[in-house]
Amino acid sequence: MKILIVNAGSSSLKYQLVDMLNEATLAQGLIERIGIEGSKLTQKVNGEKNVVKSPLTNHIEAVEMMVSALTNNVYGVLKSMDEISAVGHRVVQGGEHFTASAVINEEVLAAIDANCALAPLHNPANLMGIRACREIMPKTPMVAVFDTAFHQTMPAKSFLYGVPMDYYKRLRVRRYGFHGTSHSYVSKRAAVMLGRPIEELRLVTCHLGNGSSMAAVQFGKSVDTSMGMTPLEGVIMGTRSGNVDPAVLQFIMNSENLDINQMLDILNKESGFLGLSGISSDMRDVEEAAEKGDKAAQIAIEMLYQGIKKYIGAYAAVMGGVDAIIFTAGIGENGWELREAVMENMEFLGASIDKEKNKVRSQEIDVSMPDSKVRILVIPTNEEIVIARDTLALVGNTDH
Repeated sequence: MKILIVNAGSSSLKYQLVDMLNEATLAQGLIERIGIEGSKLTQKVNGEKNVVKSPLTNHIEAVEMMVSALTNNVYGVLKSMDEISAVGHRVVQGGEHFTASAVINEEVLAAIDANCALAPLHNPANLMGIRACREIMPKTPMVAVFDTAFHQTMPAKSFLYGVPMDYYKRLRVRRYGFHGTSHSYVSKRAAVMLGRPIEELRLVTCHLGNGSSMAAVQFGKSVDTSMGMTPLEGVIMGTRSGNVDPAVLQFIMNSENLDINQMLDILNKESGFLGLSGISSDMRDVEEAAEKGDKAAQIAIEMLYQGIKKYIGAYAAVMGGVDAIIFTAGIGENGWELREAVMENMEFLGASIDKEKNKVRSQEIDVSMPDSKVRILVIPTNEEIVIARDTLALVGNTDH
């Protein structure tokens, strides 16, 4: 059974084709600049890359281009699209409608649409991708897999904000959390690595990339997470500010004569590493500058380390202890310096890192000292396989 995984952005479309017999990736691709001059598709098969340049005015044309690439008789991997049993779509915001993935029908589409106000940058793009795929592949079953669904197990004391309850009741203002597929995947892998049932583990999962979020995963369920109603809350990120005293917004807006949309643009696109260092939104560039003695870059990095430490300590307190701390995603998997710095002086928690073993990038490995009560794990994330597995579970192992 072959499953196509689609992650549609406003001007991009990422895809991956997986053979579920052995969970092998047959092809993966990226279509860029949809509706913008210079549209192109890049597809990788067995490490070989093929690039197709062609103008694309919308997502329907992008999906047609994807289909054409997958079935190409030179570099494609399918004889026809009939070989695809189902399509799994990444959807960022499922709101309170979805506690799990769902087979896409008109009702599900309407619910995704209703949540566009909560994720205006992501949900409309996700919907465009779904509608385009349905138009080109009308008989193929499709599944929506939500970033937010995993966190729907959070109790009210974790997801509510200290604002009038009326805003929650009427407007659904609350913490939703993100990166759910990643937090779910690495927590399950941790249970396998530790040889223990997930139902008895207390885990802190640290998804650290250009966007970062931490989660407290208690007995297999998310009980707290650092991102909020939007992906802006939490630690500092590539261009996002993370936690800020709300009154800071009013002060800056009054001082600089900004409106709220301009202010949120600054918090989302001009803050974090980029704003603090004045150098780049990429951690690697900031680290390079810090090594050369750039004080602003050094402070930005220290702020990230401290932010992660705070969440680990807080979540250990929330769960009454912790069995493992997991590092994943671009920075979490590759940044051994970050892991070492974050775990420094954490022996009070029962966690001590093996500095030599920790000097690895993107490997699934336990980097704790032998006597560490809390295990420190590096687990490369695989959000695509979560989407593929959920899709398979919902549509069944039959050929369509």
